Amino acid sequence: MLARFPVAVREMTSFRVLNVQRICHSFNSLPVRSLSTDPESGGIRRFIVGHTEIVGEQSLTPELKLRLLTPNCKFWYARPELWPFSDPYWAIYWPGGQALTRYLLNNPSASQGKKVLDLGSGCGASAMAAKLCGALRVVANDIDSVAAIATNINCELNGLEPVACETGNMIGSDPDDFDLILLGDMFYDEALADSLHSWLDRCINAHGTTVLIGDPGRAPFEEHGIKRALHQMAQFELPESVKQENYGLTCSTVWCYRPKL
Repeated sequence: MLARFPVAVREMTSFRVLNVQRICHSFNSLPVRSLSTDPESGGIRRFIVGHTEIVGEQSLTPELKLRLLTPNCKFWYARPELWPFSDPYWAIYWPGGQALTRYLLNNPSASQGKKVLDLGSGCGASAMAAKLCGALRVVANDIDSVAAIATNINCELNGLEPVACETGNMIGSDPDDFDLILLGDMFYDEALADSLHSWLDRCINAHGTTVLIGDPGRAPFEEHGIKRALHQMAQFELPESVKQENYGLTCSTVWCYRPKL
């Protein structure tokens, strides 16, 4: 999810995001120091556990525990050059992802018995919800290998077997036979929205895939042509703490993408 963070900051201008932006500034140009980027690295796992906080009660899904970056964490205020990884999108529970995860938990049949892809999975909440609801197979896809480790840590926190994690860029690849694709907070950039639109059409055309999108109403999504092919499935009012962290956002919506191919 590289390049996602600065755009999200401009769209959301939240206290939390502004602080994370500060610690993430110029991360993409920094080398990884002292910790391996191997997804199985115990060093990265220890780093995540030691520098995040277990939270969940103040979200739309209080039944899920997640390790996230909060003001109680050292790196919330630390100098950005001390952070050894790329932008930690996985360390924030974004409003679109919260709504999508809540929808899945409220509607187990949406993923039960299905092959599910959580695209841009971040902390892995939506992937975990699909697994909890009895999905046949769940793949969490995020181009940040640290997100894959964080996702499996979060699975353990919630008593789940680790989900399959893929760190290659799946957008534009030959469509796999997923029954359901989940996208939480992925329409944050116009160019990415265009590429997603085209790829999702291919997935639906090839396999009849159902696509569910969670978004709190960011401009690149609201103004994109894909909106004409969306059916609203649910809308959730954000908890007060999430509203405070995301100025101007009060609700988050789940949509089903139904194009006329």
